[in-house]
Parts: sequence; structure tokens; C-alpha cells
Amino acid sequence: MNELKASKELEIRFSEVDSMGVVWHGSYPLYFEDARELFGKKYDLTYMGFFDQGCFAPIVELTFHYKKPIKYEMRPRIDIIYRPTEAAKIVFDYEIYDTEDESLIATGHSVQVFMNQQYQLIWENPEFYLQWKKRWGQCEEDPNP
Repeated sequence: MNELKASKELEIRFSEVDSMGVVWHGSYPLYFEDARELFGKKYDLTYMGFFDQGCFAPIVELTFHYKKPIKYEMRPRIDIIYRPTEAAKIVFDYEIYDTEDESLIATGHSVQVFMNQQYQLIWENPEFYLQWKKRWGQCEEDPNP
């Protein structure tokens, strides 16, 4: 399968750091959100697209692993990588790198599920998501076309 990936340079704002000049841990979910929005624009998998299809895609799992701090005025890069699964969910891995030396700053992982607009879990892949997977080479071809 094709690897689907997007990258974005982050601009660290003064409001995101603590008195030590280190990015507060609560900023990382926002960086991951920025990466998901970038990915969605690049690969046509947006939150408004879900809504237009009668779905929501809430996050049900979010993890971080910190390797070294992000400091004010750094210009780290976040990479988001789509992880294919047959289940009715969207899985991403994240890597944040220091652009000065390409050292790894943090890694992360998120899982989103599908809900209808009555907030009921959708257990099967929605048709639009199956079509999206086929479009981007993220599913096995149907052996019985």
C-alpha cells in the first residue's frame, strides 16, 4: 500500500511555552490537530467532508511520547502518517523532529471512529471512506469484482 504522509513546520508561539521557555505538554494535541487538518486538505479527508457525509470522527485514543523538549523559537516539523486498517476507524502516527539536527522530539498516535449525527457509533466503514481508501490505495482490492 502507498504510504500517505504530510509534513508541516510548526511555529512555536510564546503563549505555548512555560516559564522555562519549554512548550507546555497541552500544546501537543493542538499540533497533532494541525497535522490532521493538513493531512485532510492534502488527501481530501476533512472534518467538513465527514459532516457532509452525515458523520463525525471523534478521537477515542491519543498518546504522546516525549523525547526532548521543544523550546521557544525552535522550528520543529511534524510528520503525520496514515496507518491503514480494515476496521471502521482512522489511525495516524505522528513524529515531531527538530529541523536543526533532525533529532526526534516526540511521537504520538491517534485513533478516530465514526459516529452518525445522532451520536451513534458506526461499526462498518462508511461508503465514502471505503471509496477514499480505494482512491488512495489503502485497501486490498476486492477479490470478487
